[in-house]
Amino acid sequence: MKTTLHTAVVLIAVLLTPFALAEGNADAGKTKTAMCGACHGADGNSAAGAFPKLAGLGEKYLDKQLQDIRSGMRSVAEMTGMLGALSDQDIADIAAYYASQTRQLSGSQDNSKQLTLGEKIYRAGNLETSVPACTGCHSPAGNGNTPAGYPALGGQHAQYIAKQLRAFRTGAHDSEDPTARNNDDVKVMRSVAARMNDQEIDALANYIAGLH
Repeated sequence: MKTTLHTAVVLIAVLLTPFALAEGNADAGKTKTAMCGACHGADGNSAAGAFPKLAGLGEKYLDKQLQDIRSGMRSVAEMTGMLGALSDQDIADIAAYYASQTRQLSGSQDNSKQLTLGEKIYRAGNLETSVPACTGCHSPAGNGNTPAGYPALGGQHAQYIAKQLRAFRTGAHDSEDPTARNNDDVKVMRSVAARMNDQEIDALANYIAGLH
């Protein structure tokens, strides 16, 4: 009986090993990000609102996004062909490096009415339209949930956040639209963004940009 159990455990371990994610090395990743710096900044803090800040987003989240972009599951025109030559280990190392960097705040635009709406959605959601609070996944301070793979949002560019929310909303209604984003696990973000209007999206994005 003990022999059979031991054999089964060993067999399971062998079967699962090929599917284990590569362990990232931040030091190795730093040397592999030269091509990324022009858009995302050397330390992952991009200066332009069109390009996301990668610093401190979370290793698991970054690894998944890079894998999805490389496979085509997530379409990012600016990244076309840039990841094709990278191995799983390269991607893991790059994710580990950017996750280890400190995220800088973008700062919100000084619009008190918009900030009030954005804070309300982030912390309480919208009961009338069944939009849940963002804090459940992304934390009250916007630091995300690294083990779960939920990204840190606080300090991200408002322009980028708004664009992604609209992409998720499009994905919820028309997955074939080239602007759609469909790579969220179990359609979590699509189900949220599908119920949000443009005013809410812009207000939320502006609030998150200054969240810390």
